[in-house]
Amino acid sequence: MLEADEAADIEEVQAWAAGLDALHVRIAGRFARAEPRRRALAYLRGLLGNVSRKNGWQLAEHAGERTPDGMQRLLATADWDPDRVRDDLRAYVVERLGDGGAVLVVDETGFLKKGTTSVGVQRQYSGTAGKVDNCQLGVFLAYASRKGRAFIDRELYLPECWTDDPERCRAARVPEQVGFRTKPQLAQLMLERALDAGVPASWVTADEVYGGSPTLRGWLEGRGVSYVLAVKCTEPLVISGPDGPVRATAEQLAAAVPAEQWVTASAGQGAKGRRLYDWTRSQLATPTAGKARWLLVRRSRRDGELAFYACSGPAATPLIGLVRVAGTRWAVEEGFEQAKGEVGLDHYEVRRWPGWYRHITLALLAHAFLAVTRAQATSPERTKGDTAA
Repeated sequence: MLEADEAADIEEVQAWAAGLDALHVRIAGRFARAEPRRRALAYLRGLLGNVSRKNGWQLAEHAGERTPDGMQRLLATADWDPDRVRDDLRAYVVERLGDGGAVLVVDETGFLKKGTTSVGVQRQYSGTAGKVDNCQLGVFLAYASRKGRAFIDRELYLPECWTDDPERCRAARVPEQVGFRTKPQLAQLMLERALDAGVPASWVTADEVYGGSPTLRGWLEGRGVSYVLAVKCTEPLVISGPDGPVRATAEQLAAAVPAEQWVTASAGQGAKGRRLYDWTRSQLATPTAGKARWLLVRRSRRDGELAFYACSGPAATPLIGLVRVAGTRWAVEEGFEQAKGEVGLDHYEVRRWPGWYRHITLALLAHAFLAVTRAQATSPERTKGDTAA
């Protein structure tokens, strides 16, 4: 007879496999033919499997195929739309991790590349490398709730040196209708898709690249969406003065805060425990009744370094509520690390537009499956026999 622990392990493996099969059923209708439909499941299994480098050759070997041709066709020429699979991914995450108090997190990550032919590649700053390097940049939208965290959308940043070169774009199979969009514009595009789809969330957060866009902040307010967006110390903000609106930089407003108005609070758990900082906020001019705008300021307890956030939300929002949202943004870095390390988000060798979106979408689906599986494993409501799909 099997030992109890061994039997439990087998049951867990069977449940995991059944959950992945059920997730595949969700997307099966997006594939026009049986061959790519089956291969998509094999691709997901490879991304989730013990494969050191999740490229075409090794994924094909994992699937028992002699050559990578089939996997390459899946990414290059097979008849399926990754945007529809993205919609399935978003619905899956919302179904399993959805929470009205969730936070939508926008962030980008770099994909280091050699040469000049990979779509969107150029020398540009990458947080992945921590310097200017030859790379692609992807802008991502993550969903963070008390139940778990996963990515729900993605866009490739296409620099102007690409959009100004139609021949280069055609060679990389960039659709003709795709023009130059800034990173904040890509963020707005993804946020609009999420909001239009009814994704339950109360806040949006992002770093300075996105917080420094007054257009994005105004658009969020127009949609009635609260936000905590990082801004530079030089960001011009407006407060209400005795004689009317007064413009000041974030740094100037922070310098005017009395010492007694700083409080110590945690922005969430980090690798070394709670992330404790000193925090304060200043009221900004607010044109809408029932809403408020603030400048939130974070001060390092170690060296006094300041970070700034432009915020908008319900007037009754406490300081600690803004701190909680600001801390949520760091979770996306952990998400990128997991997606790259566990499901090969950056292991692709495709160079053209369709291949990038297809691999990235399937990798995010695999990552979401892991996120949901882990959330279920730690949920107090988990019941025997639950699966992840």
